[in-house]
Amino acid sequence: MIFSRKGFDSTAGGVPSPIVAGRPLSLPIPAASRSEATYGALGHGEIVNRLTKGRIAASDTCHDDPMFADGYCWFGQCGAAQGHLRKQGVGAGDTFLFFGLFADEDTGEPHHRIFATMTVDACGSPDEVRSDAKWRDPPRPHPHMAGEWDRNNTLYFGQAAVARRASKALRLTIERGPLNRWRVPPWLGELGLSYHARPGRWAVPGELDSVKRGQEFVCDIGEDERAHAWLAGIVAEIGRG
Repeated sequence: MIFSRKGFDSTAGGVPSPIVAGRPLSLPIPAASRSEATYGALGHGEIVNRLTKGRIAASDTCHDDPMFADGYCWFGQCGAAQGHLRKQGVGAGDTFLFFGLFADEDTGEPHHRIFATMTVDACGSPDEVRSDAKWRDPPRPHPHMAGEWDRNNTLYFGQAAVARRASKALRLTIERGPLNRWRVPPWLGELGLSYHARPGRWAVPGELDSVKRGQEFVCDIGEDERAHAWLAGIVAEIGRG
């Protein structure tokens, strides 16, 4: 199980992603290269221009990744972050929980929340993944399938769902913060989470002092029944209307 940080934050984009009409909208980060997608083409032009007070325009390009369509996800990773996923043994059958920084629709409070999930059907180099029997073509060019990337450029593909409502069950940050203090199931500290080995991060039962940087946090849940039940509940919650 992988907690995977994506979308706008205080560094990439400079503001939290919004919740619009009760639905979390993860805005892809700006990209100066390796991308053909613009915020306007993805339907985010007006909102990104307003949120950033004109600093980012509809015509600006963005890193359209992870990409979701028709119940599938195409997600690329490379460099140190992919090295970490490889070292942790992430592959087919594993589940990504994509989370990001969002602003509460009513109060504007920034908080982390899960907004989508993907269970990996295939992963590897783009050519390897495209040859898999389960492969489906993405709806538009994916940035990790073209251009110059690190040698370990990896594409993950699988069945996926995006949250259609910003439910409390998908919120990670505890009520009234601070931002990186997460509400988590007690077994997570028992099983361990990569980048969170320091005991002080688990000092309060049912809470985690999450690291402020980093993209991929991995927990090997094995056959732990508590973990599988919790994960199934999160996936079900994401799929609810």
